[in-house]
Amino acid sequence: MGNIKSRILSVGTYVPDKVLTNKYFESYLDTSDEWIMTRTGIRERRIVDPDNPMTAADMGCRAALVAMEKAKVKAEEIDGVIVATFTPDNFFPSTACRIQADLECKDAFAFDISAACAGFVYALTVANNMIVSGQAKTILVVGSEVISKTLDWNDRGTCILFGDGAGAVVLQADESGRSDRGILTCHLSSDGTMGDLLILPAWGDERFLSMKGNEVFKHAVRCMADSIYKVIDKTGMKLEDMDLLIPHQANIRIIQALANQMGIPMEKVIANLDKYGNTSSASVPLALEEAWMDGRIKDGTKIVFVGVGGGFTVGSVVCVM
Repeated sequence: MGNIKSRILSVGTYVPDKVLTNKYFESYLDTSDEWIMTRTGIRERRIVDPDNPMTAADMGCRAALVAMEKAKVKAEEIDGVIVATFTPDNFFPSTACRIQADLECKDAFAFDISAACAGFVYALTVANNMIVSGQAKTILVVGSEVISKTLDWNDRGTCILFGDGAGAVVLQADESGRSDRGILTCHLSSDGTMGDLLILPAWGDERFLSMKGNEVFKHAVRCMADSIYKVIDKTGMKLEDMDLLIPHQANIRIIQALANQMGIPMEKVIANLDKYGNTSSASVPLALEEAWMDGRIKDGTKIVFVGVGGGFTVGSVVCVM
């Protein structure tokens, strides 16, 4: 058991067809394309078409199918489906159960994780632990969000930031005994005392996402840097040994501040939020796929994933591909 590591075999993504550019917000808000780009790095985002609605399960299922096809893994080989989302189809049944049914992954366990924008890293950590402990061999890890349903479209501080989308990876036990590849270690932490900085109420008439932007910015950079240092320290490697940093795609200024604070050159940082905005738990797999498609991920590439979200939740993973 001790020699088993989990490996990311593949990644698949899905984003809706409907594109909202910054020009859209100029038509009714006191903002501009330049203002949004300067402060967030976002040019456009994808949102579910209200006339042709999709759920988190719908998008997650499409992303999962792509990942399974790439990995050449069949539905009956999937032992579990873990979905990170704060925009579930229902309180219950879980979005993961919907995906498990739609994919016909018979007998696979399925459950959701709620850790907001750190959700994918949390889900990856849980899946890794289940594989390493021998409870499962192959797990689908999905991040899927329909954030457009949670927004007050007249709140300039939030509605310009977010987009909808989904990403999924196939995580599988690597029983080769090699210690130099797979997920090496993970680190999770939370600070519930900052829960009111970023919140989406479950009840009441005004169920909109709200955020204290300046406070979130300050704590997000600090928390992610701390998590990265701790997770790399566990591996015995150094920060400079890492080939790529794939952070949660919250805001380009947060990503740049994180890289600057840690002395990581931006050439090592994957950022694609200009096309998708903040997609919460979908952002890390969306960035992972882009890096993979661009040829930046090869056998042996050392990656740090890091995410921070409402809660506050923070998580990081070191993975050798």
